[in-house]
Amino acid sequence: MEQSFQTLGEFIIDNQSDFQYSTGELSRLINSIRLAAKTVNYQVNKAGLVDITGSIGSSNTSGEDQQKLDVYANDVFIKTLIDRQIVCGIASEENDDFICVNSSDGGYNNKYVVLMDPLDGSSNIDVNVSVGTIFSIYRRVSPPGTPVVLEDFLQPGNQQVAAGYIIYGTSTMLVYTTGHGVNGFTLNPAIGTYYLSHPQMTISEDGRIYSINEGNYVHFPIGVKKYLKFCQEEKDDRPYTSRYIGSLVSDVHRNIIKGGIYIYPTSSKAPNGKLRLLYECNPIAMIMEQANGKASDGYQRILDIVPTELHQRAPFFCGSSNMVRKAEEFMSS
Repeated sequence: MEQSFQTLGEFIIDNQSDFQYSTGELSRLINSIRLAAKTVNYQVNKAGLVDITGSIGSSNTSGEDQQKLDVYANDVFIKTLIDRQIVCGIASEENDDFICVNSSDGGYNNKYVVLMDPLDGSSNIDVNVSVGTIFSIYRRVSPPGTPVVLEDFLQPGNQQVAAGYIIYGTSTMLVYTTGHGVNGFTLNPAIGTYYLSHPQMTISEDGRIYSINEGNYVHFPIGVKKYLKFCQEEKDDRPYTSRYIGSLVSDVHRNIIKGGIYIYPTSSKAPNGKLRLLYECNPIAMIMEQANGKASDGYQRILDIVPTELHQRAPFFCGSSNMVRKAEEFMSS
């Protein structure tokens, strides 16, 4: 017998009072992301049957090969957000610059900007590994009625009003927070509706999983190497289990549910780290903290970093709070 679950739409309505600015726009914005995610999910599920996988032969602003699904997902999210007339600006990992939504689309008077990684882990799509979408929402700092400016996007993560991710896996889930805990909704593909399946998600203080690309070990800073040796040591409740998918959303989602730490540090190959602060680190950090976890660059809280550019990179440690603290101890020793 099927259980009776609350739908995402019902949940948004019931929790409207939790939003700091209860005018309905943020609810409509979450609904727009839900709609775009269903469209992207449909294409992801057809990978292998239609010509939607592989590289398009160009690179994004970060110098990475753009996959066909990257471009498709980017277009879908941008079009959906603009058509619904609820954002004043959009920044995407796939675009060189931010998009100012013009006055004819109501953009100048809207209050919110969205930053996103439209399809994280897309290089794994042709081998059927779970991929995801990551999004971050801020209130603009520029005056309403004017075009958005760069400063609207270069806000520290502690100013986010909402953040979330969609994971396209064995089931499709939308996980998000508005600063009042983390809730997960699973898509019923038969009727196209998301249902609350994971209420008030939390991560354990301690975990037994560490997620890092150990193939880059020789390039890691000494603090990370020491922490990995600690994880592998046969003592107390160790060694920990190594689990690394290579898709940020998938690794983080597993660790929230099972307990663990995800690390993408600086290295001699990537001296500033690889993940983007605005599109990946900040939204995941907000979710992690709202789930009672911790997120750091190895030395300081991710959400307190003041960004200076749209595509800024940062080292990233997130997960079970005691595991992240222990990693920070090794980084500082």
